[in-house]
Amino acid sequence: MSVFDVLKPAPYTPEMQDPEVVKERYKYWRFRIFYGMYVGYIFYYFTRKSFTFAMPALMQDLNLQISDLGILSSILSITYGMSKFLSGVLADRSNPRFFMAIGLILTGLFNILFGMSSSIISFAIFWGLNGWFQGWGWPPCARLLTHWYSQKERGTWWGFWNTSHSVGGALIPLLAGFCAQMLGWRYSMYVPGVLCILIGFFLINRLRDTPQSLGLPTIEKFKDDYPASKMNEEKEISVKEILFKHVLSNKYIWVLAISYFFVYIIRQAVNDFGALFLMKTKGYSLMMANGSVFWFEAGGICGSLAAGWASDKIFKGRRGPINVLFSFGVIFAIAGLYLTPPGMLLMDYMMMFVIGFLIFGPQMLIGMAAAELSHKKAAGTATGFTGWVAYLGAATAGYPISKIAEVWGWYGFFVTLGICGVFSVLLLLPLWKVKTNPKYTSEDLEPEAARV
Repeated sequence: MSVFDVLKPAPYTPEMQDPEVVKERYKYWRFRIFYGMYVGYIFYYFTRKSFTFAMPALMQDLNLQISDLGILSSILSITYGMSKFLSGVLADRSNPRFFMAIGLILTGLFNILFGMSSSIISFAIFWGLNGWFQGWGWPPCARLLTHWYSQKERGTWWGFWNTSHSVGGALIPLLAGFCAQMLGWRYSMYVPGVLCILIGFFLINRLRDTPQSLGLPTIEKFKDDYPASKMNEEKEISVKEILFKHVLSNKYIWVLAISYFFVYIIRQAVNDFGALFLMKTKGYSLMMANGSVFWFEAGGICGSLAAGWASDKIFKGRRGPINVLFSFGVIFAIAGLYLTPPGMLLMDYMMMFVIGFLIFGPQMLIGMAAAELSHKKAAGTATGFTGWVAYLGAATAGYPISKIAEVWGWYGFFVTLGICGVFSVLLLLPLWKVKTNPKYTSEDLEPEAARV
């Protein structure tokens, strides 16, 4: 058996007929799969951010320059963004149980190999490979969230899952920082690497593929929550059809992707330069300024939960209104952070919390909207494509935005972020009333062929 056989989607099994048994099994598997992929994605962040907190000790030990480390950061963004798209195509035709697990195991391995290296070339190779397999984390989660949770409830579940970003982002500084300080920078790569390999095997044990692979009906049938288009989303479709019919020719996906670009500039720029801004302009110590990142992530957790709940309960499954309102609000929150007078630490923390709250809403819901406005079987590809464009925005938030701050100062930095917020609002506004893709018609209602 080859690795490609392992990655094949699990075959469907005969559907259970007892409603009580179906209800019980759905409850069990939905909870098990959710906490499995939640924990798994937390640890993906461990091997994605480990290098960030090993950098100061690594620079001192190997006498590297900031520009050398900047190259490595760029390599990760480029390979991760490319992989997020291409692995999304592959994930839609794969079993997420093994796809997500294998990716996590390999990111752990490349973190360990990075820690064993000492040259910039080997660093670049292993960090680039780590970035590639980091892209194996998100698409299988999109596939699982789309197949196991119906549209009217998906915002709440997806929002809760999205907090794994912030939990991982908040925990890895503690782990990597402790290892770097007590044992040396190499252990801040070794320890997360070993943990991720172990969690990879945990994912193989916990996760499964679609409900039909376990003898359960589709989530739409179980919840009586069918898309308005009534298209047959359970029929297997080809990679070519996924890519060209349901993603690249889908106008909604393009609008979401471009808006994602601007949202990610804001998210990445505030995350990377927020603490530096507070140190340079308001005179805070390193520890006090770094504390703002914690509040940014805490706001992200609350914002993800609130955005998902509101899009489900208030707007009945429409993601557009929350995307617009949160993106509009973040413009004023960015201005608030810039205008807060020096010495008002709690106010600065509050503004970082508010920015995190508002920016993580569209950061989560744009990806969800991409999955919902494409074909169900193209969820990984749709979210992978929008994620790839988003990480072009993240890369733009590096050198280009830092150069703006260098030439035009922090005023130019914040004006640029405000303009990005305006663009995101203008792009998302036409999607206010859109819930499902209307282009699918009754011709998609062909009977589903049983998969064996």
